[in-house]
Amino acid sequence: MASNNSTTGVMFNTDRMSSGSLKQFALELESTGVDTLWLPELFGREPFATAGFLLAETEHLTVATGIANVYARDAVAAAAAARTLAEVSSGRFILGLGVSNAGLAAARGHSWENPVDKLSSYVNEVRAAEISVPGDQPLLLHVAAHGPKMLASLKGKVDGISTFLQTPEHTKLTRGGLPQGLALNVTCMCLLCDDPVEARRLARRALGFYMGLDYYHRAWRKLGFSNNDFTEGGSDRLIDALVAWGDIKKVSSRLEEHREAGATEIVVIPLNPGGGAEPHMKLLEGISK
Repeated sequence: MASNNSTTGVMFNTDRMSSGSLKQFALELESTGVDTLWLPELFGREPFATAGFLLAETEHLTVATGIANVYARDAVAAAAAARTLAEVSSGRFILGLGVSNAGLAAARGHSWENPVDKLSSYVNEVRAAEISVPGDQPLLLHVAAHGPKMLASLKGKVDGISTFLQTPEHTKLTRGGLPQGLALNVTCMCLLCDDPVEARRLARRALGFYMGLDYYHRAWRKLGFSNNDFTEGGSDRLIDALVAWGDIKKVSSRLEEHREAGATEIVVIPLNPGGGAEPHMKLLEGISK
């Protein structure tokens, strides 16, 4: 469990794990004091079904969709799934939503819509859905949002905001624009490797997909980066700003910068220093102490 009343989450591509390995991973996270496991939605497991499996196998761990794509199902279906999972787990489920990107929307056969309008209207529909389940567990709704227009459109509608691949400066700016009490989840790639050449090589590989997305370029430009920082896998300056790498002290220090800037949960992506696809448990054990 993190200090300063903040919590620790983990996000990882769990689709590559067998069901047995995934169960063991969740139990290990729970035993090390990790608070939340954020499940991706890519082209593998259905995240709500996976969340139900993991909630049934754990006792204290919160499970969240990180993120559920709003193009993948209608808002009523998402609301029903979220309320069901919250009920059966005594409130250990968070509905995390996002618009993803135009390419993934097209891959599902959908036409891309204005992301601010799409997410805002979807959230309205989730909140308005008349879902009848026993008990009184609230529907905890968090959304992925970086820009001021998106944040403004969601004011008063959500319980938390999630950011991805941003700097402590961005965390501070985001926190400054949020109402008091609203959760701010900051997702950060972390790598327990103190060799600068190898650390940056692995970081560039992990960031490769995102480095080609103009959406992130626009966000990073607002933080002082330029087109030169987005070439050849990303400049050293950009890589070092986005990925917390080094020994456990250096990684923890970077995460603490986000906490001091206003993050209420640090969501760690534990990159494997050996270059493998498995999460690095030693890193998680170190930062959760």
